Amino acid sequence: MLNAFSLATPTEITFGRGHIAQLNDRAKKLGARVLIVHGKNPDRLSDVFESLKTVDIVQTLSIEKEPDLKTLIAAIDQGKSLGIDLVIGIGGGSVMDSAKVLAAMLPSQSDLISHLEVVGSGLPLSAKRLPLILVPTTSGTGAEVTRNAVIDIPEAQRKVSLRDNQLLPDLALVDPALTDNCPRQVSLHSGLDAITQVIEPYVSSRSNPFTDMLCREAIPKGLLALKQLMIQESEDARDSLAQVSLFGGLALANSGLGVVHGIAGPLGGLCGAPHGAICGALLPAGIAANRDNVVDAEHIARIKQVIDWIADVFETSRDDALPRFHQWISQNGLPGLASIGVTEEHIISASQSAAGSSSMKANPVVLSTASIENIMRQSF
Repeated sequence: MLNAFSLATPTEITFGRGHIAQLNDRAKKLGARVLIVHGKNPDRLSDVFESLKTVDIVQTLSIEKEPDLKTLIAAIDQGKSLGIDLVIGIGGGSVMDSAKVLAAMLPSQSDLISHLEVVGSGLPLSAKRLPLILVPTTSGTGAEVTRNAVIDIPEAQRKVSLRDNQLLPDLALVDPALTDNCPRQVSLHSGLDAITQVIEPYVSSRSNPFTDMLCREAIPKGLLALKQLMIQESEDARDSLAQVSLFGGLALANSGLGVVHGIAGPLGGLCGAPHGAICGALLPAGIAANRDNVVDAEHIARIKQVIDWIADVFETSRDDALPRFHQWISQNGLPGLASIGVTEEHIISASQSAAGSSSMKANPVVLSTASIENIMRQSF
């Protein structure tokens, strides 16, 4: 008998090269007074902003890294008096997460912190969010189709989530052309995050037929696309990786994640390194830890399948697949956790927090604190 499952998805997803041309027409159907959240370099999106002829852009917010609570509260306070009726987030995961928070909180009378996990009460949203369009410009987080937003709390050295089904947008518009010529390092970090986000749901304790279908296609496709992009720019590879990122967002929203993200959340809060870089550095050792500890026959078979896909892409044996994958990641600019600022103190502190993190709940096996610490040491 199949396990029961339910699906949480945006109202609509549109995917395709050139689809950004639809943004103006789609926006005017949802609102007239717009808040746009974008990344640190809006000039590369100037054509997109100029195309928004039929809406009034009344507020903009630039997000350069994972949003912190103080920045978001200031933007919410500023925006409440402006009559905003549509939020558009166009950028990477941090930009889209910020747009979700603003769409949720601008019409709300409650304080943001009351809805946050860990540092707050984790309360459901108390008001209907504003209409929301999300447009990714990197292939990594899949945040355009997830129901959470990650917020940095520097004083607590934690990254926590606002989590609610209302954070799923009215429209996720994915145009791979927006990722063309993304810097090589950003492509590596975000691409490894995208790959992690199709591997972890596939081996998770909450996997289901819908997410399995997405992940089986996406894992080898993502590995091949990222391998190609580390050699040279390719529209085909960009298209593939954008699809993998989208599939990963849908998969994690409906099947959960695992040990890599369970560690990456608290570790990122401690060291401030890019989320995708942390995930990429941890991924080979995280797969190995699950392989060495899992006992369920189905999960054993799934992990072997993942390792076989890695072996095929990197043209090696199953036994050598994870060491070869680790070597390839290092050779392409991510030598390990130490290279992105992780210290011994961070490892010790994160190993305690990671064991209880929300992402760890879907891991196929419960890992000890010692095993979690060992993953970080092997990835150092």
